[in-house]
Order: sequence, then structure tokens, then C-alpha cells
Amino acid sequence: MEVILLEKIANLGNLGDKVTIKAGYGRNYLVPQGKAVAATAKKIAEFEERRAELEKAAIEKLHAAQARADALSKLTVVITHKAGDEGRLFGSVGTHNIAEAITAAGVAVEKHEIRLPHGAIRHIGDYDIDITMHTDVIVTLPVKIAPEA
Repeated sequence: MEVILLEKIANLGNLGDKVTIKAGYGRNYLVPQGKAVAATAKKIAEFEERRAELEKAAIEKLHAAQARADALSKLTVVITHKAGDEGRLFGSVGTHNIAEAITAAGVAVEKHEIRLPHGAIRHIGDYDIDITMHTDVIVTLPVKIAPEA
């Protein structure tokens, strides 16, 4: 299936690129999310008419993400959680807990923006968490997991 991308998508292409993808990926994710349209002659013509508008919107999204990243880089987040004597947590700290702590600290972050490549955090300590604000804007935030008193 060939589609025209309406925004930059990691590992796929930039705004306006015509790419070949698997039909299910396009039909079930890209098209319903408004990230792409089928590459028919009519849709290509419509895209070319709207190209300047879409590029302006993409630049505005990038600037908004950079502003959020600047505000986020000034934060230090401490999350308290029940832990045993050896520093092992009862349960774990996941993306939902981290997103809530960052939002409480003053910058709104969604849990899908937080990347934990090694899975949920299960020990107390200091961790560097990657937060993907935009495909071009990734912030590394120090997060401290502390035991509850």
C-alpha cells in the first residue's frame, strides 16, 4: 500500500514522502490517526494544495515540543515508593507513575511519551528517563526513586 505522510514519522519518512507500507499498518494506524492518506492521484493533488498549511502546522508542533522540552529539562523528579531493606521496590514504577510525577511537578506529560527500554523500574536509585516530545525532540530527565519513610 502506498501512502503520503502528513507528518514526520520515525523510521518511515518526512512530511510529504510517498512510502510503501504494509496494508494493515496504513489501514489500522496511519490513516485513522490522520498521519497519512492513500496515495491516489486525487489525494496527491489535494496534498500539494495543502502542503504549505501542513508544513506550517508541523513547524508549530516542533516549536511547542521544544518549549515543553526546555521547561522539562529544568525539573528534577523524585518519586517515593514502598521498598524493602535491600532497595527492591514492592511493585514497580512504570510510565504512568512517572507521567503523574512529572505532571505534578509542573509540565504536562502523557505516559505514551515516556520511554523505558528496560521495562518498569524495580529498584530505588537514580535513573535517566527518555521523554519523546516529538520525533525530533527527545529529553533525558533524571528521576530519583526513593523509599517511603
